[in-house]
Amino acid sequence: MPWQECTTMSIRREFVLLAQHPQSNIRELCRRYGISPKTAYKWLERYQELGDSALQDQSRRPLTSPGRSSAELEREVVRLHHQFPYWGARKLLHLLPKAMDRPHHSTLDAILRRHGCQVRYHAEDAQAPATQRFEHKQPNELWQIDFKGNFHLSDRNSPRCHPLTVLDDHSRFALCLEGCEGERLELVRPKLAAVFRRYGLPCRITADNGPPWGSNIEGGLSAMEVWLMRLGIDVSHSRPYHPQTQGKLERFHQTLKRELLHRSFSDMEHCQRVMDQWRDQYNQQRPHEALGQLPPISRYQPSLRAYPEQLPEVEYEPEDKVLKVGGTGQVQFKGKSRFVGGGLLGERIAIRPTGVDGVYDVIFIHKTIRQFDLREKK
Repeated sequence: MPWQECTTMSIRREFVLLAQHPQSNIRELCRRYGISPKTAYKWLERYQELGDSALQDQSRRPLTSPGRSSAELEREVVRLHHQFPYWGARKLLHLLPKAMDRPHHSTLDAILRRHGCQVRYHAEDAQAPATQRFEHKQPNELWQIDFKGNFHLSDRNSPRCHPLTVLDDHSRFALCLEGCEGERLELVRPKLAAVFRRYGLPCRITADNGPPWGSNIEGGLSAMEVWLMRLGIDVSHSRPYHPQTQGKLERFHQTLKRELLHRSFSDMEHCQRVMDQWRDQYNQQRPHEALGQLPPISRYQPSLRAYPEQLPEVEYEPEDKVLKVGGTGQVQFKGKSRFVGGGLLGERIAIRPTGVDGVYDVIFIHKTIRQFDLREKK
């Protein structure tokens, strides 16, 4: 397919800058950007010859990728990770078959990152102060998401614009700056799906506790969280009244407000066109002090985890009792209707016995969302 007509130069520039990374998969990028490999390599070759002056009609050739581990080793490492999701590379190294050559544990770390495999930590580890992990080590380990308020457009017949923003924690790359007519799930989900198709899936997304991100029921899940978890994305929330939890996104919002949102826009189409231009400049040209005065795109790479058009089935342990959540957010268990959460409507949850008689954990995918206590109350 040809390049899209709108913002053609910015799309070419973004594609070329992403393609220069050593581990870039050109054919995968072609699929996500909707162009043929023949067209892509034509622009890369011309960019190599003419440099920046070729942005009108050229691209840059990617660097040669270093030698990668054998496909057999990568399959085995990924299989072991899924079997032991809490174990790191040093432990997995000793589980490799004796007939297989054992590389250094850093090679296993690289394989896990390449396949989007993140070692799970216990809850007490995840609650460590943010100062212990100011910046994630790799792109797509954490995305921050929120709305930047809302404002009127010049056309009073147009709805208010609610800018949806998504930022990569490692690179500060702005993955999304989209004007929405509201903050409802049915408006936000298509925007996020488009981001996932272009850049792949992150390991984790953090958001505040307001709609559509969080649930107002303690321990409950919102419909947005359920969708993200079905995609294999962990979801976390900032502490109430602590915007510094999403400090990078708050700083991005300040820049956005100062450089763009002071303007007036005739309608949503005009607003989106200007926001697209500003986002391209922010990602590709604007120096960032925290990045050594380099633009965010210099540190960003799309995720290797492609967006699935069909949600994968949720699987549970054989001994679990699996129930489907009804229209009121309830399930029938032990002869009684019990509430589990409105965001789980139509989803399959598992009831798993605990070590205490009469007490059961209610689990969705890998998260315990509540307990059923059937013991007689005094």
